[in-house]
Amino acid sequence: MIKSRLSCLPENNNPAPLLRRIEAAHFGTDRVRRRDFLMDISFRLNGELVSLTDVDPTRSVLDFLREDKGLTGTKEGCNEGDCGACSALVGDAGGVRAQNTCLMMLGHLDGRALVTVEGLAAPDGTPHPVQQALVDHHGSQCGFCTPGFAVTLAAGHLSSDHDIKTLLGGNLCRCTGYAPILRAAEAAATETSPPHLKDALEAPRPDASKEAGPACPGAVDALATLYADHPEATLIGGATEVALDVNKALKDLPFPIFLGQVREFDKIEITEDKITFGAGASIETLRRIMAGHHPGFAEMLTRFGSAQVRAAGTIGGNVANGSPIAETPPPLIALGAELHLRHRDARRNLPLEQYYVAYGQQDRRDGEFIEAVSIPRQKDRLRSYKIARRFDQDICTVLGAFNIHVNVGKVLSARIAFGGMAGVVKRAEAVERALIGRPWTRETVAAALDAFETDFAPISDLRAGADYRREVARNLLLRYWHEDQGTPVAVMGVTP
Repeated sequence: MIKSRLSCLPENNNPAPLLRRIEAAHFGTDRVRRRDFLMDISFRLNGELVSLTDVDPTRSVLDFLREDKGLTGTKEGCNEGDCGACSALVGDAGGVRAQNTCLMMLGHLDGRALVTVEGLAAPDGTPHPVQQALVDHHGSQCGFCTPGFAVTLAAGHLSSDHDIKTLLGGNLCRCTGYAPILRAAEAAATETSPPHLKDALEAPRPDASKEAGPACPGAVDALATLYADHPEATLIGGATEVALDVNKALKDLPFPIFLGQVREFDKIEITEDKITFGAGASIETLRRIMAGHHPGFAEMLTRFGSAQVRAAGTIGGNVANGSPIAETPPPLIALGAELHLRHRDARRNLPLEQYYVAYGQQDRRDGEFIEAVSIPRQKDRLRSYKIARRFDQDICTVLGAFNIHVNVGKVLSARIAFGGMAGVVKRAEAVERALIGRPWTRETVAAALDAFETDFAPISDLRAGADYRREVARNLLLRYWHEDQGTPVAVMGVTP
């Protein structure tokens, strides 16, 4: 009722903030976000330095842009990172990428640069090449989504990423005008990126006199002390999950601690024995590195949210969240990944498969956090299959990861892990035992299928029934075997 009555407001008078205030008043003050944990931040916005004092660090960047800065070209569509209408360019030491400002909080902006659609054109008004191409190729219909498309295409233009369909997987055109948008992207691909944009995306130089505050520690040692002293705190990495608690549920985040300044979290180390990712490594970073080691893992990660979500989400957050349908834990478990956990100065290592105890429960004490994730180096035998109702931008129904090593025609070892089949991500140990030591044949695989009944008792929910999940799990093992024999199995690659 509230939403329908506000829907008549003009778009520039965005009803969402008013709606949130009305809902807070209706449901009680306990749902209004407190402002007793404030933060000073500095960042560059469309080339200009912005300094804010005593701001709520959990306030969304989208609301700040529209309400405080009048930058209404950045649209509020879904407010949950699915439509891309709120996309903006982010620049920092890690490079430049497009992100959803509805999932970004003001605390994320400290020490970074942000460019909205208003900053794409040159100071003299010359449009960015992607903007001009969208005009020339009639790539805008109602126009609501167009700013997000322009920003995302500008991000690809800067990085010379010409995989346009993957790049635009997180931008929704409600008028179904994708064909002219794709033509515009192709036309702009050969144009030179304007220099003013690179300058505007230069992150501001760190203020040497500014100390890292409790909301944004600058080193892992400081984080370890702070979190051990305040185990009730909310650790915020990419916020692709926790931002929904603020935007949709109007929750108050207790003691928010932003992890973006923890330098050690960005460290990636590749040795002869293992690959180690700092907990703050983005899903996109994981995808790009896995492409050179386990391409099946990387291919599956192209379906992890969107380019904007992969640029923000972190490997530590995806693992620590403990969701039974998270995309990274099954392949990580299949690869034998190990977690490196820390509480104050005490560190311990734990096989990832042992981290998940039960639904909503992990083997992690209060004030302990994931510092890094490591993967043993090994011959690539990994395949990871995500089953969902949509190819892009959907959560898993079932996700199976298979890492089966064969020697002289016999199964030498097998590590198989599934998401969506239990209250936690877990290994299919009975299936593994049914394979190990036996000939790698269709008959062996068929004989092992009944072992899924021993390993899993899936539930029925809105996404799928238990019988469907069991059948899918069996079929994914068959799919792995067929792919290993050279049979094309990828849905997007099989042609009649």
